[in-house]
Amino acid sequence: MRVRDLLSVESIELNGSALGKQDAINRMVDLMEKRGNIANREEYLRGVLAREEESTTGIGDGIAIPHCKSDAVTAPGLAAMVLPNGVEYDALDGEPVKLIFLIAAPNSKDNLHLEVLSRLSMLLMNESFVAALKNASSKEEFLSIIDKAEQERESQGKGKGVSGSFDVVAVTACPTGIAHTYMAAEAIEKAGRELGVRVKVETRGSGGAKNVLSAEEIASAKGVIVAADAKVPMDRFDGKPVIDTKVADGIHKADELVKKASQGDAPIYRASGAGQTAAASQDNNDSVGHQIYTHLMSGVSHMLPFVVGGGILVALAFLLDTLMGYGDVGGAFGSATPISAFLKSIGGTAMGMMVPVLAGYIAYSIADRPGLAVGFVGGLLASGGNTALFNDHGEASFMFSEKNVGGFLGFIKNFAFAGPNSGNTVSGFLGGIAAGFLAGAIVLMLKKCTENFPKSLQGIRPVLIFPLVGIFCEAVLMCFILNPIIGVVNTGLSTMLNAVYDSGAIWLMGLILGGMMAIDMGGPINKAAYVFGTGMLGTANELIKAGADVADPKVKVCYIAMAAVMVGGMVPPLGIALATIFFPKKFNAAERETKVTNIIMGASFITEGAIPFAAADPGHVIPATFIGSAVAGLLSALFGCTLMAPHGGIFVFATVGNPLMYIVAWLIGSVITCGLLGILRKDAE
Repeated sequence: MRVRDLLSVESIELNGSALGKQDAINRMVDLMEKRGNIANREEYLRGVLAREEESTTGIGDGIAIPHCKSDAVTAPGLAAMVLPNGVEYDALDGEPVKLIFLIAAPNSKDNLHLEVLSRLSMLLMNESFVAALKNASSKEEFLSIIDKAEQERESQGKGKGVSGSFDVVAVTACPTGIAHTYMAAEAIEKAGRELGVRVKVETRGSGGAKNVLSAEEIASAKGVIVAADAKVPMDRFDGKPVIDTKVADGIHKADELVKKASQGDAPIYRASGAGQTAAASQDNNDSVGHQIYTHLMSGVSHMLPFVVGGGILVALAFLLDTLMGYGDVGGAFGSATPISAFLKSIGGTAMGMMVPVLAGYIAYSIADRPGLAVGFVGGLLASGGNTALFNDHGEASFMFSEKNVGGFLGFIKNFAFAGPNSGNTVSGFLGGIAAGFLAGAIVLMLKKCTENFPKSLQGIRPVLIFPLVGIFCEAVLMCFILNPIIGVVNTGLSTMLNAVYDSGAIWLMGLILGGMMAIDMGGPINKAAYVFGTGMLGTANELIKAGADVADPKVKVCYIAMAAVMVGGMVPPLGIALATIFFPKKFNAAERETKVTNIIMGASFITEGAIPFAAADPGHVIPATFIGSAVAGLLSALFGCTLMAPHGGIFVFATVGNPLMYIVAWLIGSVITCGLLGILRKDAE
């Protein structure tokens, strides 16, 4: 279906204006409604906005292509608007949008909207075409420009899909599989025509792979271009010169890529034999920093659903207990009733998967599928720590727990297991990041060491050698080196906190406890602060049993410590949520969508809501959360705020002493974190 056929004079506006993105979309839906193919305007509008929440359709270069497939659409259609003064649209390049096309497609089995989107994206790659549309003096001229461009493209494309010999073959893909996939394909094809190089491009969009390369076409090509920010099958290119690059380079550096590929000027690709794929944003020309960022984002994006789903379920458990009058049950809060206990249990299980998933998919990004198992195991060891020799009741976990074992076996017992004096060996999400990169490196090393195996043994590499040797090496490094080091650090932190408490410097205690809660969010530093706070609650209970009054300074300082711990843990999620609202350009679309979730998690004292952000950009996020939480803890202590419950956030504010100033401390710390993120973070890619 041609683009021109879907447009009408009624659905075009050449001198449009809008106050913002929402207003622009509303005006575009009005134009579509004038075309007469929308049965329910509000339902269609909701669909367009829902698609926009997944990721922005502002594709860059002043262009946006919002689209929706909906039951509210009676027939396919297009609406177009030129905005001479532009509108802030949250575009990928951060620039104002001056040309918008809105696509409406019926909710049928085909993917008509994706077909139209791909055709439109390819047309919009022509700068002179876009300029002509923006300068059209009438709606009829606007339609004529599109009609002429489509006719030219159709004449150029005659015979294009015929199999044969191609000088260069290429694959394009982007994370959403929409506009950039087809824009890169069009740019590469255009460069081929201009350079006299025969090019065939396979597009891997959200509608599936199109124009798929055959084995004969790949074999006869002089070079291969993989311009993708998403996984594409790579084994088929074994032995060919392959340029592995970002989809953005396919759009902006197409001439250079086609020249190099046609001359075979690229590294020879060697497949691992393990069904290898590649996210080509990690090409050899990328900086190490960008490669690390890409691997981190692979882990973070897969971890995020566990954080959101698990965190909200735990918050609901707290809410139910509060509503049912169980807000003062201490450590049982959140599980005082069967339904709340169920919600907290499954929410806790989901959140317990965060670190393993983070580590697993970092390893997957580095070493592909063979890295998954090794990364998951490393993440589990980071989140669970070394196996304890004695359980919580002091009972021996193993036959050798109470025996004196010497030699090599004694070494294993002392380092691979957590004894009574080992400290807390849980390394949290920072340990998970380390485990993920470690797992990826181990699997890459194993691939390198076994690449020359005879063909008869190649099949056992991915099913036996990689998982067996990889998991063993990962476990040895985690249990014998990383986790014991974490245990020593944790013991030192506990000693430091006790020394500060003994000194009577309450303000310093609040400052340190608040800051510690926001450094590694669930890791050893965070846990040391939390354990110290809950330990202070136990000390307060012992003092009261011995005859002390709640107002006794010794008792009060224990409650002040717990208050500083909780407010420090409540700041990071709320501060980040505020930053996504006030500094939206600093975050990508997926991160901005978590603002409501992070507000809920911050209010519920679930610090883990900040982990995806800290994992993706630790150098900027952790300093911001640390300073904000430290200030909140300091203010809470200076205000004399107390807390008699170990958890619960706003749901246990009934047990907070001086609650108004406690809220003030929380908000000030969150605003500081928000402001620092606005200053420290760069605009999102």
